[in-house]
Formats: sequence, C-alpha cells, structure tokens
Amino acid sequence: MKYTLIALFLIPIITFSQNDLLDEIDSDSTGSDYATAAFKGLKIVNFESTKLVAKKDFTFIVSHRFGSLKNGIDTFFGLDEAVTRLNFVFGITDGLNIGVSRSSFLKIYDVSFKYRLLRQKEGGFPFTVVGYNSILINTALDKDNLPLLEFKHRLGYTAQLLISKKIDSNLSVEIAPTFFHDNYVVVNEQDNSQFAVGLGGRYKLTKRWSLNADYGWHLNRVSNSPFKNPLSVGVDLETGGHVFQMHFTNAQAMNTNGFLGQGTGDWGDGDIYFGFNLSRQF
Repeated sequence: MKYTLIALFLIPIITFSQNDLLDEIDSDSTGSDYATAAFKGLKIVNFESTKLVAKKDFTFIVSHRFGSLKNGIDTFFGLDEAVTRLNFVFGITDGLNIGVSRSSFLKIYDVSFKYRLLRQKEGGFPFTVVGYNSILINTALDKDNLPLLEFKHRLGYTAQLLISKKIDSNLSVEIAPTFFHDNYVVVNEQDNSQFAVGLGGRYKLTKRWSLNADYGWHLNRVSNSPFKNPLSVGVDLETGGHVFQMHFTNAQAMNTNGFLGQGTGDWGDGDIYFGFNLSRQF
C-alpha cells in the first residue's frame, strides 16, 4: 500500500502543456478562450476549488471553525471550542502551487501540491481539471495512550481530482473524486484507505457576493462509524485582495482527511459549526 501512496504523490505534474498555462485574469467572463474565475476562493467551502494562485503570488488563508451551535450558551455558541487552520500557498507557476498548513484540530501539519492539468475552453475542452495531493502529520496522537505508536501512524495522505465547469457567468459546479488514507484510524473496523466523491458549486449573487455549497459522499464508511458526511453552505465576499468566506458546516476539521473522515456534526440535530475562511493575496 505504501508504494501505491507514493505513486499517487508522484503524479507527473510536469506533463501538462506549459502553453496552456496562460495568466489567469480574475474576471467573470468566459471570453473567447479559457474560462476564468469559476471560483473566487481556493476552496469552495471545505473542498478545494480548481482556482490556483498565480505564479510568484503568495496567499495566506486563515480558516476558523467555532464549536457546535447545539451547545448554546454553555460554550457561548461554540466560541469556547473553536479551532483554527493557518495555510500558506505559493504559486511556483501559474499551474502549480505548493501549500503548508497547521491546524489546531489534532495539531495537524500538512504539505500540499495543487496543479492544473486541463482548462475549460470555449469551443474546446469543456472542463477544468486540477490535481491535488497532500501529506499530513497528526501530532496529537499520544504515545502514553497508544504505546505501540510509531511515527508512520501519524501520517495521512490525500489524492484528489478536481473537475469543474463554469456553466455561465453566474454558476460554476465541481466534482471531486477523492482517495485518502490514514495510517491510524479511530474506528477499528474502518479501512485505512477511504474513498469519497465531493460535489460543490458557486452561484454569483452580485459582483462581490456568491452562494457556495459542497458535500462529501463517503463511499466505504463502516456501518458503526460515528462520523457523518460533510455538508457545508455559505457565502463568499470578495473585497479586492481579500476573499472572505462565511459558512455553516457539520465538520469542524478543515483538512481533507479530517472533514471527510471525522466529521461528527449532524444537521438534523442542529449539531453544526459556524466558520470562515479569510484569504489575503500578496
């Protein structure tokens, strides 16, 4: 299995044509060539979007999830149980990004690569296709509670194919087939290797506001698992160099393995989390 995972990380990111990696203009028109600005944020809500940071640009993203609203005033509607993720993304080229992040959820560090394979073009290919890979380290696992714990058990991996289509100037949709692997899983019967399909979209309400939503359909979750499929709904506000995303979700974790594999909230019970992603481009 480890060799399969290594192979996933060595997807040849240099195979896509450099001639296709034109500078992305952040406009709302599909124009006569490549569709642009299908998504304004690097994430739809939880799932990665097909947007990339431009060459030599640097983007800093602060993601925050409060605790469950269900507990009400006891936790000040989640304020007392908030978690934060800091993510730094750099554009090596217009079609290749590298990211480094740290999340207070399970004290996770991760490194990610995001790379464009194909672009939607009017009269040409109908979709934008982007690959996304990450490796994470769970530093919260405690050897006192897990005496057989080794460093390899802290590792997790993600491989995604992000496929989006800008249908018109207002509506964009995405599907994200996802493989993720955790060397340590909380539920003993759960396979370490897990599969999911993400579905998401963005609908522009005004020049600066849009409605966003995404959902993760876990394909091999065991029947006795306490975890739920993540459903997230929110709005984006674009203010020049900032994109401010506000949303409600039933998954407090913000890295892919976390929100797909360890989401505990339930919309039916009102067990949901308010949160935001704030990105600043430099």
